[in-house]
Amino acid sequence: MAQDLIISISGVRGIVGESLNVPAAVNYACAFVTFLKGSKGKKKLSIAIGTDSRPSGGMIKSAVTAGLCSVGANVVDLGLVTTPTVGVMVRQMECDGGVIITASHNPIEYNGIKLLTSKGIAPPLKMAERIKELFLKEEFEYASSEECGSIITDYSGDKVHLKRVMSCVSRNTIAPKKLKVVLDSVNGAGARPGRKLLSMLGCHVKAINYDTNLPFAHGPEPCAENMEQLCQAVQKTGADMGFAQDPDGDRLAIVDENGRYIGEEYTLALAAKHVLSYNKENIATNLSTSRMIDDIAEEAGCEVIRTPVGEANVAGAMIKNNCLIGGEGNGGVIDMRVGPIRDSLVGMALILELRSKTEKTISELVDEIGAYEMIKQKFDADEKATKKIITQAKKTFKKAEVNTDDGCRFDFDEGWIHLRVSNTEPIMRLIAEFETADAAKPYIKKITDIHKKVVSGK
Repeated sequence: MAQDLIISISGVRGIVGESLNVPAAVNYACAFVTFLKGSKGKKKLSIAIGTDSRPSGGMIKSAVTAGLCSVGANVVDLGLVTTPTVGVMVRQMECDGGVIITASHNPIEYNGIKLLTSKGIAPPLKMAERIKELFLKEEFEYASSEECGSIITDYSGDKVHLKRVMSCVSRNTIAPKKLKVVLDSVNGAGARPGRKLLSMLGCHVKAINYDTNLPFAHGPEPCAENMEQLCQAVQKTGADMGFAQDPDGDRLAIVDENGRYIGEEYTLALAAKHVLSYNKENIATNLSTSRMIDDIAEEAGCEVIRTPVGEANVAGAMIKNNCLIGGEGNGGVIDMRVGPIRDSLVGMALILELRSKTEKTISELVDEIGAYEMIKQKFDADEKATKKIITQAKKTFKKAEVNTDDGCRFDFDEGWIHLRVSNTEPIMRLIAEFETADAAKPYIKKITDIHKKVVSGK
């Protein structure tokens, strides 16, 4: 059963009652603490834990908590909070690690166990691999009655997190504008702190899908097909913008004042444009993020540091290179003043400050950045098949500049294509970006033809 789980650099994810069950949750928690004990040389550890709003969250949290305590770790239960809030609290309370019970943007039948180090960052690859090994081999020792962990609660996460976000922007700049904002939290963990933040910044807030006791109101990923209700609400209320969070509150998508979904890629682009206007440090992002970031960085006189896909990889590069701002093109903004983790709250604050300082609408700001045509596709292909596809693609695109840090990215004069195995699903992802969709078509067709040949065995 355990091997059916999707085990990635940040944790495990699966369908509740099938690949993800109570024994798996207990054992994964045991493996996490066993690794930390060995690496830190401490007998008693402290782990912070929080959940998103999935119905299975309480059950999985109870199993994880039991696992953590059973091998001797104390647990701080943060309650229902966002993923970045757990990251903030791990550092605030000087915990040895953190756990978030969430499957992020996956459908409601999924849940997951996401791990954080004492720095509030997802584990580096070697650490994740060792935890996986301990989990699969069940190599851990249970604590005695006297040595097992205890459980306390601390529900101050929102307050601590929001204080850090507020320190990144000027309320006196934003509040006088009295901006109208529609917030769609998909009935997820970001609803409570999201509404609070917008109110603190002086915005007129229209909250939709904010009841965490209800199921997700629509598909949980903040992509175009799930934003119809938000787009309509922005138009109906005459709002200045709409914000959409995913269930665990680490990703943010934006709707402009016309009720137009502008795409997740613009979240980081707008936040970076604002921060780089007053802080001329380099920016880190992954290989699949739009080249809009390169244009923005070039205009600011900064460089872009590209990493493999994955929050831990980007955050690690930010720490190493002293970057203030970074993130991923999936709507994930990382501001090191808050912490090395994607955060929809700081994304909202930065974009509100940009809107207020420039006195330009979201559509005007988007037009200034410009646009490329980005295509994202999924193919059924395991790791072995993906490697074959990439090998054949290298032969096909001989003149391309190639980066193999994460799958394979092919750069051409007119655009780029990135092929990689998903960290969270048994598929191969294709991300392509060109000046126009027509320019991308011949390249994507070649990849599609290669995929057909590989999976058919011809």
